[in-house]
Amino acid sequence: MEILNDSKKKVVIEYPCNWCYKVIASERKALEQAIRDVIDEREQKVNGKAREASLGYKITPSNKSKGGKYTSLNLDLLVHNEDDRTFIFEALKKHQDIKMVL
Repeated sequence: MEILNDSKKKVVIEYPCNWCYKVIASERKALEQAIRDVIDEREQKVNGKAREASLGYKITPSNKSKGGKYTSLNLDLLVHNEDDRTFIFEALKKHQDIKMVL
């Protein structure tokens, strides 16, 4: 079995492709709004204006921590290239209401 981190090979991803981000925060409503903020920011970067309905993304419930302190949602959407995928990841990671992105 080969462990990816031990390999010097770069994983090849064929774009466009569907991608899922697991996003973790303390409060669900704030998390949903944070995701929408990032999606709007991405759309403005690509098209110069926000057009949320045209993006075709999906937010679905994932897990809640045992103590209920954290909640996670899955963000599924089509990414067009590596820059697009990385931009979304970094924008989610930087958002003040988001604790972690996987």
